[in-house]
Amino acid sequence: MSHGVAPAGPFEQPATFEFNEENKQLAATIIARYPEGRQRSALVPLLDIAQRQAGGWLPRAAMEYLADLLGLAVIRVYEVATFYTMFNMAPVGKHLVQVCTTTPCWLRGSDEVLAACKTRLGIGVNQTTPDGTFSLMEAECLGACVNAPMMQVNDDFYEDLTAASTTAILDALARGENPATGPQIDRQTSCPQGGPTTLTTLKAGE
Repeated sequence: MSHGVAPAGPFEQPATFEFNEENKQLAATIIARYPEGRQRSALVPLLDIAQRQAGGWLPRAAMEYLADLLGLAVIRVYEVATFYTMFNMAPVGKHLVQVCTTTPCWLRGSDEVLAACKTRLGIGVNQTTPDGTFSLMEAECLGACVNAPMMQVNDDFYEDLTAASTTAILDALARGENPATGPQIDRQTSCPQGGPTTLTTLKAGE
């Protein structure tokens, strides 16, 4: 999935990679959670930290750095990084847009959401805009089925989408704004649409 996102243009693999001081401390804290000899269990969170530091993708140098840090063969790090679609093997846009197209979202209109993304961004699935601002991909279930259809942009969920609300979110992101996350309709988190239908006499906090 995210492994197939094409960067906006040619890219180079950096020759070296090293955690900055803040991430070195964070990595040490995570590694310390595991018994001696089990440090490899820290690999997934450390891959996430490396990807964030590198700007949303995992250079080969970063994976080699983690292999050395954890005492692993480099191929073991490659195996994990390429297994999970949350890790990107090439640069992605500033905003990585993942549209869920699994059955619950599809039944609620994910086709329209995905079409709105393609139209607004001018790119197809697994492509990146020429300016490097947006990348678009399809995703398997992102775990917000009750609020379908939905999309994830970087770490944020946008739920109960329509083509119009999807376009509005992308417009806001393009302007450098932070659109409200969560449901885009009159719904409180995952409560019934339109408000509660039972236990309506309870007071807040009861």
